[in-house]
Amino acid sequence: MGTLRDLQFALQLKIEELRQRDTLIDELELELDTKDELIRRLQEELDRYRSALSLPGPSTVSAAAAAQIEERQRVKKQTVFSELFTSDPVTLTTASHRSCDKSQESRRLIQAAFRKNDLLRNLAEGEIRAITACMYRTSVSQGCVVIQEGATGDQAFVLEEGRLDVTKDEQKLLTLEPEDVFGELALLYNCTHTCSVSAQTDSSLWVIDRKIYQTVLTQCRLNHLSYSVELLRGLPFLQSFSEDAIVRMSDHMKETNYTDGDFIIHQGATGDTFYIISKGKVTMTERKLGHQEETVLTELSERQWFGEKALWGEDTQTVSVRAAGEVTCLVIDRETFKNVMDESVSDSHQEVQKISESTFELTEDAHLVSSTLSDFQILRTLGVGEFGHVDLVQLKSSTKHVFAMRVLKKKLIASSGRREHVLREHSILMETRCPFIIRLQKTFRDAEHLYFLAEACLGGDLSRLLKDKGCLEECSSRFYTACVVEALTFLHHRGVVHRDVRPENVVLDERGYAKLMGSRCMKRVETGKRTWTFCGTPGYVAPEVILNQGHGALADLWSLGVFVFELLSGGLPFDGSDPLKILTAAVHGVDRIDFPKIISRDGCDLIKKLCRSNPVERLGSRKNGAKDIQKHKWFEGFHWDALCKRALTPPLIPKLQHPLESTTCARYLETSEEQSSNWEGF
Repeated sequence: MGTLRDLQFALQLKIEELRQRDTLIDELELELDTKDELIRRLQEELDRYRSALSLPGPSTVSAAAAAQIEERQRVKKQTVFSELFTSDPVTLTTASHRSCDKSQESRRLIQAAFRKNDLLRNLAEGEIRAITACMYRTSVSQGCVVIQEGATGDQAFVLEEGRLDVTKDEQKLLTLEPEDVFGELALLYNCTHTCSVSAQTDSSLWVIDRKIYQTVLTQCRLNHLSYSVELLRGLPFLQSFSEDAIVRMSDHMKETNYTDGDFIIHQGATGDTFYIISKGKVTMTERKLGHQEETVLTELSERQWFGEKALWGEDTQTVSVRAAGEVTCLVIDRETFKNVMDESVSDSHQEVQKISESTFELTEDAHLVSSTLSDFQILRTLGVGEFGHVDLVQLKSSTKHVFAMRVLKKKLIASSGRREHVLREHSILMETRCPFIIRLQKTFRDAEHLYFLAEACLGGDLSRLLKDKGCLEECSSRFYTACVVEALTFLHHRGVVHRDVRPENVVLDERGYAKLMGSRCMKRVETGKRTWTFCGTPGYVAPEVILNQGHGALADLWSLGVFVFELLSGGLPFDGSDPLKILTAAVHGVDRIDFPKIISRDGCDLIKKLCRSNPVERLGSRKNGAKDIQKHKWFEGFHWDALCKRALTPPLIPKLQHPLESTTCARYLETSEEQSSNWEGF
C-alpha cells in the first residue's frame, strides 16, 4: 500500500491526464467547427452561383413567417453580434452596379412591402427609397428552396410575383403573397432560421444583402446628421457654440412634414418653437390691426429659418407662416434648446466630475503584482463559456484571496470572428477601476490561450436570484439598480458604452454588493460620435440599435429600464419565442406594454422614462446625467453616498462555499507564457 505522498502524486498525474484529454477534445471540436464553417461558406458560394442562374439556394429564414408560429418556449437569452461595421463607399458602389433598373411599379411594390412590415416600416421614407434602389432581382422555379430551415444567411426578400410556402418540420404554416417581406431578421445579424421557404409557383423576388442594407442606412443617417449640423452651423446666433453642442442640438431636432396650405404658425397664437426649412417653401404673412386681409411679407425656402424669437421667451407670434407646397422642417422647442445650451456651458463641470470619480481605486496585492501564470493553483472550475472556461484560482504564496481566471482559446476566438471584441474588452477593463465593476487584475497569454485574471465574485448573478425568487422586492431591486447606475456612470464618463446590461451580467460579491461584469459588447465611443454595429441581447437592445440609427451611451439607459422591469416583475417587457417579435416590440416602444400590477407607480414611471424611444429624451441623458436618475421618486430616501462608501447593508448576504472545499489544486501547464497589456498581436 503506497504512502499518502504516493497517492497524492498519483492523483496529480491522473488530473493532468484528464486535463490533457480535455485539451484534445477541445482541439477536435475546433477542427469540427472549422469544417462546419467551410461547409457553410461553400454553401454560400453555391447560393450565389444559383442566384446568377436564376435558381434558388438556401440563404435566409422567413422571420415574417416565424411570426405566425405559436411556440411556448422562450428564446434563450444570448448576446448576438453583427459583423464589425464601417461605412464602406465601395460597398455602395458595388450595390449600385449590382442593382438593376426598376419600373415605377416595382419600386412602388417594394416600398409598400416595407411600409406594411412591422419592423421595416419604422425606417424613414428616404431610407426605404435608398434601400429599394440597391435591391436586385432573382427568380426561382416551382418547388425550389429559397430559405432552408436551420441555415444562416445575410439576405432579406420581397416577393413580387408568384407564391411561396413557409414550412417548419415539413409542416406548412402559411403562404407568402406578392408584397410580402421575409428574412428581415438576417439584415440585423447572422441568425439561424427556424423555417423553410420554397416556391409554390415560379416566382420573382427582390433581394437585399445585410452589408448593403447596413451601409445604406448608415450613409443615410450620416448624411442626415451632416446636413442638419450644416443648417444649424449657418445660424448666426449659434456661431459661438462648440461642434459637440451643435451635434447635440441636431440630435434633439425633430423632422416635421407639412402639406400645401398648412398653417405652421398662426399670428397671435402662443408658441415656443423654432423652425429650419430643410425642404420646400413657406409664405410669411401679416394681418395688421383693423384689416381683414393678410399682407405677404416674404417667402422663405430651404436653409432659411423662422420662429427664432420664441427661443428667447417671446410667446406671441406676430406673423403667420403657411406651407407653399410640400414642406419639411427641422423643429426644436424652447425648453430643449435651453437644456442644450446649459449642457454646453456645463461641459467643464463634467470634466471635474470625471476627475473626482477616478478616486475609486482598489488596493493592489504585492504578491499579485509580481505573479506569473505558474504561480496560480486551480481550485475548481466555475463554468464553461463560448471560448473556454473559468477557473477559481489562488496564489500558492498567498492563499487568503481567490480569483477567477478566464481561459480563452485563441483558435476559437479567431474562428468566430470575435478577435476585435475580445481586444476591446481587454483594453477597457485594464483601465477600469470602479468598485461596482468586476476588476480585471492581470492578463497572461501563451501560444494557445489568453488568460483574464479577475476578482472572484462568488455570490452568483442576479438571474439566478430571480430564478429562485421569481421577482425581487422593491428595496432589493433599488439597491442592485443603484449599483448598476454607478457602474454605468463610471463607464459613460470615460466614453465607454456597455451594450449588454442584464441580470446575467450582474454578480454579487462576498458582501452582497452588485458588480457589473465586462462584456465583449463594450466599446469606446467618442463624445458626439456614434457606433453602428448591432450588438446586444434581444429583449434589452434599444430601438436605435435595431434600426441602425447609430447609438452611444444612451442605449445603456434603455437597457437599464428593461433591467429594472425584470427585477421587479421577473419577466421582460419585450419577450416571446421569436427574436423578430421581440425586436419589433422594442421598436414599437414601452408605451404599448401592459405593466404588471406588482410594479409600483414610481417604478413604472422610472422604467418609462428610461425607455423613451428617442434616446435624447431618456432620463439621464441631460446635462445632470445620472443625477437625474438618482433624484427620481423611485429612489427617494436612498443613500447614494453610503452606497459608494459601501456603508449600506445589502438585501442579501451570499452564503459562500469555502473555496478549498471540493478542490483539485491542479496547476496550469508549464508553457512559455507572456504577461502583457498589449494583445494586438495575438
